[in-house]
Amino acid sequence: MTKESAVEKTFKHLKEKLNQCKNKCVGLPSPQPRPRFEPPEEPETLTEETSIDTIENTAEETDSSPNTFEAPAIAIANPVRVGFLLTVGVGAALLALYFLTNIGPLAGWIVGALFIALGLDPAVRKLESLGLPRAAAVPAVVVTFALIVVGLISWVVPKIARQTIQFVNSFPNDFADFLNSPFFTSIDEKFGIRNWVTNEVSKTFQGLTSDSNVVSSFFNTLVNAGSTVANILTGTIIVLFLSLYFLSSLPLMKAWFVRLTPASKRETVSKLTDKITESVGNYVLGQAAVALLNGTFALTVMLIVGVPFPELFSLIVVILAFIPLIGGVSAGIIVSVFSLTAGWQVSLAFAICYFIYLQVEAYFISPRIMSKAVAVPGGIAIIAVAAGGSLWSVLGALIGIPVAASCLILVQEILVPRQDKN
Repeated sequence: MTKESAVEKTFKHLKEKLNQCKNKCVGLPSPQPRPRFEPPEEPETLTEETSIDTIENTAEETDSSPNTFEAPAIAIANPVRVGFLLTVGVGAALLALYFLTNIGPLAGWIVGALFIALGLDPAVRKLESLGLPRAAAVPAVVVTFALIVVGLISWVVPKIARQTIQFVNSFPNDFADFLNSPFFTSIDEKFGIRNWVTNEVSKTFQGLTSDSNVVSSFFNTLVNAGSTVANILTGTIIVLFLSLYFLSSLPLMKAWFVRLTPASKRETVSKLTDKITESVGNYVLGQAAVALLNGTFALTVMLIVGVPFPELFSLIVVILAFIPLIGGVSAGIIVSVFSLTAGWQVSLAFAICYFIYLQVEAYFISPRIMSKAVAVPGGIAIIAVAAGGSLWSVLGALIGIPVAASCLILVQEILVPRQDKN
């Protein structure tokens, strides 16, 4: 009886607990089944009932929490291998820099040959338009160019060498005659510049003769002279062969360059490449024509008015005329100054004729010849020539404007349309 009474008591106690739970749960809403797809909860909107204290408390809690950033730990699996690869990369970069800085005249030969090829490419395309295949047009143009160069060298170089020797030998006497001329005497009476001119010229020649390197290179050492001639001949042959190779394989080179770009950009890159090469080729060919016209006119005027050493000075005019804007003016000043040794009348006559020609060239000849090339503003052209000359001497000054023209094409075709869209 005692065991049954204990079990009954336990069941009664459990029953009372269940009844208490039921009484507590009476009046509570029954849970509704959640839908399968619920729309995202909308963020709370700030209403007028929102208290300012709540916002301030939230901001204080946000500010009080420390804003710390822990950098992720990077574990290097093989530090020896990584260090070795970094060392090899730095060594390769230093080796490339060494080759670039000590490559010697090879870079000049390559750049010169490339610009000659671009300059001859318009003539090749002209022959192609007439029906001649490129395989035959390229040798025809290169052979014609080589014959012109060889003819000019064989005709001009001996005369220039002879006139250079005569100029060096006769310069002291010519300079003394100039100092004793009535023209210089009248200027000296007004400004008193005889002593200054004499001292400056004496210092210049003394510096040249006292420099053992200059004397040994140009006057006393036949070996250096022979090596210089050999280098010139070697460079000329290499440039001619490289020009032939670049000119014959120019379409293939452009095609491979386009293939290296992403497929989505190849059409644009191909158009830009054709436009840049065509513009640079027209510029080189046009500038060569302008320089030859300039030199021919200067030689004609010098022969007429009696300027001494006309072939020598005409070569200087042609070389300087390749440098736009400042080349022709510099050549006119140099020739006019040295023409004073033959009399101020000769110098004045040449200066007037030559500078009148420069105006005609600037307003009539150059615009017609350079119409197919990219027009480079005067300020940019001067900066390009100065920058190229400071970086790479005469060759840099010659290629400065074509490089600037290429950059202008890229700006006009890529940067400006992209900025217009924004």
